Amino acid sequence: MQFLTHLSSPVRQYLLVTGNYWAFTLTDGALRMLVLLHFHKLGYSPLQIALLFLFYELFGVVTNLIGGWLGARFGLNRTMNLGLALQVAALSMLLVPSHLLSVPLVMASQALSGIAKDLNKMSAKSSIKLLVPDGANGTLYRWIALLTGSKNALKGLGFFLGSALLTLFDFRGAVTLMALGLGIVWLLSLRYLKQDLGKAKVKSRFSDIFSKSPAVNILSAARLLLFASRDVWFVIALPIFLANQFGWSHWLVGAFLASWVIGYGIVQTLAPKITSARSSLPPDGRTALFWALLLAAAPALIAIALYQELDPQVVVLGGLLVFAGLFAINSSLHSYLIVAYAREDGASLDVGFYYMANATGRLIGTLLSGWVFQSAGLITCLLISTAFIALTALISMALPKHKIEEPYTRNPASQY
Repeated sequence: MQFLTHLSSPVRQYLLVTGNYWAFTLTDGALRMLVLLHFHKLGYSPLQIALLFLFYELFGVVTNLIGGWLGARFGLNRTMNLGLALQVAALSMLLVPSHLLSVPLVMASQALSGIAKDLNKMSAKSSIKLLVPDGANGTLYRWIALLTGSKNALKGLGFFLGSALLTLFDFRGAVTLMALGLGIVWLLSLRYLKQDLGKAKVKSRFSDIFSKSPAVNILSAARLLLFASRDVWFVIALPIFLANQFGWSHWLVGAFLASWVIGYGIVQTLAPKITSARSSLPPDGRTALFWALLLAAAPALIAIALYQELDPQVVVLGGLLVFAGLFAINSSLHSYLIVAYAREDGASLDVGFYYMANATGRLIGTLLSGWVFQSAGLITCLLISTAFIALTALISMALPKHKIEEPYTRNPASQY
C-alpha cells in the first residue's frame, strides 16, 4: 500500500475501488461455477440448477433499486464494504457438513451473495463518475471500460478458479479458501477507502430510487433485454450442453467458460478504441443501435447452423467467440452511457436503477435458460436470445444522439 500514498487522490481511490471490485468478482465467479458443477454432478436437472440461482438474481433486482439510494444517502464506501462483508457471510453459510448442504440453504446463500454483488458493483461504477474531472469524457469512457472489462476478465478467471478448486479440493475446502481471502480484502477496504465517497450533498428521498431521466429509463430497458439475451443460453444451457453433448469434464467446462469471459473482458477494455474508429465523438444512441444490430446476427446464425446439423463443436465454439466480442462492446457502451447520463449529485441513484434493470434481465435469462433448455434445447434458447437483442436494438433507437453541429459537453443527456 506504500506506493498508493504517492498517487493523486482520485487515482488512488480508483485503484482501491477497482482492486476491491476485482477481488469480489473473483470469488463471485468461482462460487457460481462451484455451485453449478457441484449440483450438476449430484444429478440436478438444468431447471433445478437455475432455481438455485433464482434468489441471487431476484435479490439483485431489489438491491440495485435500494442500494443506489443507500449509496447516495450514506456514502459509496459503506455500500461497497457492506457488499464485501455480506459475500464473506454468504460463503460462510456453505461451510456446513455436506449432508446439511440443502437446496434451501444454497438458495439463501445465493440470495445473500446476490445482494453483496450488486451493492459492490453499483458502488464501484458510481464511484468512477465522481473521480473523473468534469469535461473529461474520454477519460470517463476509458476508466469505465477498464473497470468493466477487467471485472469480467476476473469473473472468467473466477470460473476457472471455481472448477479448479472443485477438482483439487472438496466443495467445503474451496469455499473456505475464498472466504478467508475475501475477508482480508474487506479489512483492507475498511482501512483505506475514502469515507465520504459518493455521499449526496442533499439527502435523497426514498422515492428518488426511480429514475426521472428519460435517457436513463430507455437505456435501462435496453440493458434488461441485452443481459436477458446473453443469460438465456449462456448461464445454464451452455455449460450443461458442453458437458453432455461434448462429454467435457468439469475442469474443461470451467476452463473454457473462464477463457471466454476473460476474452470478453479484454474486448471490453478495448471498446473505446474499437468504437472510436467510427466516430471521434463519445458513444451515443446511434453507436448503441449499430452494435446491437451486429450482435443480433450472432445467435441467429448459430441457431441456423445447428439446425442445419453442421459440426456442433465448430458452430458453438466459433459462434461463442463472435458473440463474446460483439456482446462485450455492447456491454461496455451501455456501462459508459449510464455513468455519463447519471446526475452529478447522487449518481448512485441513476446507476442503481440501471443495474436493477440489468439484474432483472439476468433473472429472466437465468430462469429461461434452465426451463427452455430442458424443454426445447439450445437452438430455442438461441432464437429467444436473438429476439431479445432485436428488441434491444429497437429500444436503442430512442436513445439520445449527438447534435453534430454543437460542441460536446459534460452531460450527454443535455446536448441532444
